[in-house]
Parts: sequence; C-alpha cells; structure tokens
Amino acid sequence: MTTLAWKLNRVRLMGAAEIIWRVQQIAQKKAAKYGLGLVSKAPAPRFPVAERHFIEEGNLPDTTALMAAAERILAGRWRVFALHDAALGFPPEWNRDPKTATLAPMIIGKAIDYRSEAVVGDIKYLWEPSRHLELATLALAARASGDVRYAQAARALLESWLAQCPYPLGVHWTSSLELAVRLLNWSVAWQLLGGADSLLFQDAEGQAFQRRWLDAIYQHCHFIVGYFSRHSSANNHLLGEYMGLYIASVTWPCWPESKRWHRVAKAGLEDEALKQNFADGVNKEQAVYYQHEVMDMLILCQRAASARGDTFSAAYLQRLERLADFICSMMDAGGNVPMTGDADDAQMVRLSYEAGWNPYRSLLASCAVLFGRADFKRKAGHFDDKNRWLFGAAGLRQWQALDASGAEAPVMAFPEGGYFLLGSHFGTPDEVRLVADCAPLGYLSIAAHGHADALAFTLSVSGEELLTDPGTYAYHTQKKWRDYFRSTPAHNTVAVDGLDQSEIGGNFMWLKKANARMITHETDSEVQVFEGEHDGYGRLADPVLHRRRIEFNFNNKCIVVKDILQCINVHDISVHWQFGDHCVVTVDEGQLRAQGLRSGLRMRCSHGTLDVLRGSDTPPGGWISRRFDEKSPIASAAWRMRVQGTTEIVTHIELMPQASLADSPANY
Repeated sequence: MTTLAWKLNRVRLMGAAEIIWRVQQIAQKKAAKYGLGLVSKAPAPRFPVAERHFIEEGNLPDTTALMAAAERILAGRWRVFALHDAALGFPPEWNRDPKTATLAPMIIGKAIDYRSEAVVGDIKYLWEPSRHLELATLALAARASGDVRYAQAARALLESWLAQCPYPLGVHWTSSLELAVRLLNWSVAWQLLGGADSLLFQDAEGQAFQRRWLDAIYQHCHFIVGYFSRHSSANNHLLGEYMGLYIASVTWPCWPESKRWHRVAKAGLEDEALKQNFADGVNKEQAVYYQHEVMDMLILCQRAASARGDTFSAAYLQRLERLADFICSMMDAGGNVPMTGDADDAQMVRLSYEAGWNPYRSLLASCAVLFGRADFKRKAGHFDDKNRWLFGAAGLRQWQALDASGAEAPVMAFPEGGYFLLGSHFGTPDEVRLVADCAPLGYLSIAAHGHADALAFTLSVSGEELLTDPGTYAYHTQKKWRDYFRSTPAHNTVAVDGLDQSEIGGNFMWLKKANARMITHETDSEVQVFEGEHDGYGRLADPVLHRRRIEFNFNNKCIVVKDILQCINVHDISVHWQFGDHCVVTVDEGQLRAQGLRSGLRMRCSHGTLDVLRGSDTPPGGWISRRFDEKSPIASAAWRMRVQGTTEIVTHIELMPQASLADSPANY
C-alpha cells in the first residue's frame, strides 16, 4: 500500500475534530524544527525531603537467572524479539536497527517517518532496546548481589544513551509511548540504585551525571504532555503515556510542573481505565496480550500510588479486578490463554527471569494479593520474582495467607466484551474449555489491534490447545504475513469468497468492519450451546450472513458446529481450523484426526473437500507465532465448497484420549 493510499484511508476514519487536531499536531511538529515549543533548558530539580519508592526488597530465593541475564548484557549479548543472543555490544548503537543494520537519521524526531523500513529499518527492533528494560536488569542485579559492577554498568549504559540520543533528535523522540515506557524503567533503575542518594551521584562527576539524567527526565515528561495520543489513536498508547508521566511525577516530584503532570496523569489513568475496558473485564482492543499490558500499567501505577499513601478510585480498582476475572476465565488448566488479536511481546518492565515465567499467571498473582482473591492464587500457582519486587515481604505474607483450595468456577460469559465459554471439569486434568469469540473487531474507528476472527473459537482439552489462535508474528514490516495472521482464513471460522470478514486498510487500520452479536448462550444443561452471527459479508453484491451454533455435549464430549450461510446466489465457502503446536494431524477418507500429547479429536464435515496446509508460504497457511517475529509450522485445515442459497454446514468434533497414530495414512 502506498503512503498516499494509507493517508487517504486514515482520513476516511477521522471525524472533523480529529482532522483539526491532526493539523494542529503537524503545525506543532513543523514549529519544533525551529525550536518552538521545545525545552530550551530544563530547570534545576529540587528533591523532596524523603523519596517514596514502590520497588520493594525482592529477597529472591534464587538469583542465578538474573545474574546470568546481567552478565549477558555486560558481554554485549542482547535478545531482541527473534534475535537471540545478538552481539550488539556494550553499550550498543542506539540508533541502528539491530535486525537490518539500518542507521536511522539524526533529525528532529517528529520529522522522521518511522513507518518507513527504508528510513529506519524495522522500528520495533530499533525501539525495543531503548525502552531500557536491560537498564532495570542491571539495577536489579546490583541490588540483589551488592556487586558495584552492575551499578556502574547501568550508569555507563544510560550515559551512552543520553550521548547518542540527544533531545529532541532521532527515532527515540518520536513516539510518546516509547518515552513513557523508558521513564518507567528509569524509575525502577533509579529506585534500585539508591535514588537521589545513590553512591553513583556522590562525587562531582556523579552529580553531573545525575543532572544530565534529570534533565532528560524533564524533557521526556514535557514531550509526552505535548504529544498525547488522541482520538482514534487513544488506545493503550494513551494509557501507557499517562502511566509514564504518572510514574515520573511520583518518582521525581522535582519541578514546579510535577504537580500538574501528576494531576493530569492520574486523571487520565482514571478516565482511560474505564473507557478502554468493558465493565465485564474485556479490554476493548480485543487483543488479549494488550489486555495484559494494560493490566500491568494499572497495577504498576497502583503500586506507585500506594507507596506515597495515595490510591486510585474504587471504580479503577474494580475495573482492574474484572480484567483479572477475564484472564482467569480464559486461562486453561495448562496456563494457556487464547492469543486473540495482536501481540508484540512487550513487557513494561522485566522483574522476573524465572524459567517458564508466564505473564498472565504473574498478573493473577498480583491481583490475588491486591484483592484477596484465592481463585486468582489458584490459577497463578506461584508468587514470582516480579511480585516479590512489587509487593515485598508483606505481599508474600498476604499471598501465603490465601487458601487456594477448592474447585474452579470461571465466569462463563462476558457479554459486553463478546467472549463465551463452554466446557466441563474446569481446572482439572479432565478439563474441556472452549472459548467462543463474538466480539467487536477492535477499539475506536481504526480497530488497530483486532483480527478478522468473528465467531472463531479455541479449544483446550486437559490443559492442551487442540484448536488455537495463530497469534500475530509481524507489525510494521512483512505485509504478506501481517495480513495473513490477522486474516479470517487464519482463524477457526468461515471465509466467504476468499475474503476477510472485515476490510484491511493498513497495518493498524480496518475499514469496513464485521459486527458480531450473541444470539444464545446456555450452560445449565447437559448440552451447552453458543450461537452468534456477524454481518461482515453483508458488503458483498449478494450479501451473506454467517450464523454459527456450537453445541457441546457434556456427557459424550462431542462438539457439533453448525455454520449457516444465508444468501441467494453462488458463493465459495471455506471452513477453517488451526491446530495446536503439538498436534499430529492425519486424514483418512475425508475424516481428520488431530492427536496432541495428552488428548485429541476427530473431525468431519457435512460438505466440501478437505485441504491441509503445514508451513506453507504460497499460499500462506499453517503457521503459529508464539513470539513476535517468530513463526513455526502447524497443521491448518479447510473444508472448501461452493454453495447456492442458504446452506447449513455441520462439523462434528469428537474428543478422544491419546492414541497411537502408527496406522494413520497421512501426517501433517
């Protein structure tokens, strides 16, 4: 898509107020080229009598992994998305994309087209190291070990960034969210290194370094206030910007503007916590990993407020608890959460290096302590290192006092957010958990992080994913794969005439959007039922309405899926299924069998011919992305048929125990 086409699509999704605001932003950016609106000189800071820190003494039971991570940083070995143990040096070149080696220009940051691969390379790879999670790692190692080497390395890393990324030049002065996350990690490092009285600041050279750092903090806050994400961009970015400003105002209340920044940030957090999340606990972006990020932001700010004797409103905390209810209900017995919508692997701050660390379990552990919820503790299973740093010894005692015995009773319906559960034996080795998606495409006019997955569902048996969501893989680059992973054929639902339910308008933009609605959801009998419909194919010359009914028989563990396509003329229909990573898929006379490690299923369809892809580039199909910019092959099946007039397609899914596949005729 050309830049002009993207801009035209973007304008189509704006109202008059947003257009006026965008014009003002353009004028503001142009003025910045001449120094107008910039910080000419940061005022001298004045520290409070006593600093109030929200990072506790972690008292980690095992620091081996943390120390190993710190040593890798000192050795110049970095992990950035798909780059594992990359030799970027210590310190790295902050303005060079570690993936493509592209050197970004050192001009006014707001004048840089960071979406252009030719200009900056892959911007995600360029931005990620400058969020400074590694700075926090070095500070954690310094606090946990008492080894001054790590503290000195943290200073060297930060000194290099300040020298290479001067305000307001380069790509690290373009996105307010990136500045906000950087402020959070600076705050964590500041606290762990000893705050204003740190040994790093004791001599004249150290005091000069402290002043350079504080000047940069002031510049960051000033920048964020001038470039909040508004209107159709007011999603998790805006919440994150408020988070960074709030954390900075609490950590460094050193300037006359600090009180105003605190007031603006706290009010913004209160407002957006309610705006961006449904009352039933579903984040409106319809991307479960972004729900994780939003929850992390809200928890971090709550901890910062608590440290200074402050708190957020009851409505804010209640919304956070509902968000945790959703994650708790979505998580299967194996700790898996459906990868609905976009995901970019972001962590606001990295406080745990434990093997197998699960961000969703960690959030539930936080919320177990915050809200005294034993069911959250049962699902979390472990009070991880991150929560030791956030809640300290007192939090650990609260955790230990919670009685996590008892059976799981998940919330079965999230009607505002659009997710519905069917299943049995929740939280046990015999668990069946089906999550049906009847949600809006996404949030605000661009629905940036939504996928075309209406009426799709995921299926987990015995804590193992049999029918899965494929994840995300790509963002700004690799358009083919960006489009595939959010397409309708990449999800467990029905595609009509080879089209997506909703129309893509750009990497983070949707034009015509499918509207889904729930018709029936019944879970109080031996046959549980979900039924919903969407109008995404109503835009066709001969409109098609897709209605799906899912019946789960509690006794015989069979699932019957009825897809009704209401239309008049001829259409090509495909019913798609994505199988879990460990599933071995075999086909015999049109019947499909998928065998996982602990469970499996048989599937047959009333119509069409069956195709199975695995790791196909052309056409794209049969892939899953568990981590950003990494993909691996899975089996992806589709029954394809041509119909005329209203047609009902029935898919039978029979759940079965583990069995030998030695006599199977074809493996995928």
